[in-house]
Amino acid sequence: MQSRWVVAGSLVLLLGACARGVTSTPGDAPNLQKWVADVRARPAPPLEPLPVMQQFETFEYAAQSLRDPFSDLWNNTDGPGLRPDPNRRKETLEQYPLDSLDMVGTLGGGPGLVALVMGPDKVTYRVRPGNYLGQSDGRVTTVREDGIELVELVPDGAGGWLERPAAIALEDQ
Repeated sequence: MQSRWVVAGSLVLLLGACARGVTSTPGDAPNLQKWVADVRARPAPPLEPLPVMQQFETFEYAAQSLRDPFSDLWNNTDGPGLRPDPNRRKETLEQYPLDSLDMVGTLGGGPGLVALVMGPDKVTYRVRPGNYLGQSDGRVTTVREDGIELVELVPDGAGGWLERPAAIALEDQ
C-alpha cells in the first residue's frame, strides 16, 4: 500500500517538473518569427557539381566467322572408336549408379544362367549377358553364380571413350 503512495507522489513530482520547463511568454513569439525570417533570408549553400560520366569505349563483336568456343570439337562422333550408342534405348537399371546395385542370387544353370539384381527401389531384376547396368553404359559380359562381369564406357578426358572392366559380386547374407 505504501509503495502505491510512493509511486503516485513520484508521478506528481515528474508532471510538475515537466510543466515548469514548458512555460512560454507571449513575448517569445516575435523572436521566433524573426529567427525563422532570418534563416529563410540566408542564401542557399552552393550545390556540389554533378559527377562527370565516364565515357566507355564501344566494342563491336565481329567473330561470327570464327569457331564456336562452346562447341565440342574433340568429341567427334563421325570418326572411328568407342562411343556410347545415342540411339540405344536405356534399360531400367541404367538409371542407378553401379555401386547401388546388389546381386542377390541366380536362376538356372549353364549357359542360361540369369543373375538377380536388386536396385535401390527394392525391386529385383533379371540380368543376362548383353543387358546394361549402371550410369556408364555398362554392358554385362558374363554372369556367374558368384558375380556379374561388365564393361563400362567412360570418357578419357580427351573427347574419346575407354572401356573399363567392372564387376558386381554376390551379396553375402
